[in-house]
Amino acid sequence: MGRDHIDRGHLRYTSAMFPILINSLAWLSRVCGFETLDSFPSGHPYARTRWNGAYFDIASDLKPDQIERSICDRIENTPIIFSHIENPTPRMQRMLLSVIEERMRRSCGVPSSLVAMLVNAYRSPYTLDVIPGMRSVIVNSNGDLDAVMNFLGAMPSASNVIEV
Repeated sequence: MGRDHIDRGHLRYTSAMFPILINSLAWLSRVCGFETLDSFPSGHPYARTRWNGAYFDIASDLKPDQIERSICDRIENTPIIFSHIENPTPRMQRMLLSVIEERMRRSCGVPSSLVAMLVNAYRSPYTLDVIPGMRSVIVNSNGDLDAVMNFLGAMPSASNVIEV
């Protein structure tokens, strides 16, 4: 009976230590950058922004500004990746708009697939307007790509308007 009591006590001690050990290992993994992130830290102004970790290998030890810069660099290099972001930050949207503007200037055709990704991002009420009036154009036209392209095309220069 005494031995049985010791084994149960050991079991209770082990089961109490297991969550502490797991949490410590998870913390260490995040601090060392072994994990990848799929959102900004809670409490961050863009905490609702999420991305698919399979497409964005963001180390967990990066600061929010570094995270955003890394994602923007990827959007610039591979704009289709924008479709794997929920509630993109204004900076991420500006990067996509910059790519759209560049393609329109080079007459590479209408980048309707890129505009469609932007329109899709605005389906969420948590996506912030990067250009005044953009959301109203998307809502009033029911997401019509031609209306959005006309709106963007009427801007003297999308990046000049955005940067102001």
